[in-house]
Amino acid sequence: MPIYSFENIETGEVHDKIMSWDEKVKYLEENPNVKSIITGAPSLVKGTGDRTKPPAGFKDVLSRVAQSNPTSALAETWGKKDATSVKIRDAVKKVKKKIGNISTDS
Repeated sequence: MPIYSFENIETGEVHDKIMSWDEKVKYLEENPNVKSIITGAPSLVKGTGDRTKPPAGFKDVLSRVAQSNPTSALAETWGKKDATSVKIRDAVKKVKKKIGNISTDS
């Protein structure tokens, strides 16, 4: 069942109730001092707040892109986590910091 938000017109107090549409209509008829308010759109993506969970197939794509670009920012999150790969990324970061961020494109 959906969650509806209501505001008491007299006090300004806002509260939520879980109910069906028919129950909402009946509740508003029985409580003339209460009005229905819109508090936001429902979430259509799994996750909390601004953090969403990508589908499993997309995770595979991200890891392949990270593997092809081991010095990218994407490799930090989605790249290999073995000791050698981490050491290589750390060494590249150290050199970039020392001499400035240069492009590795040919």
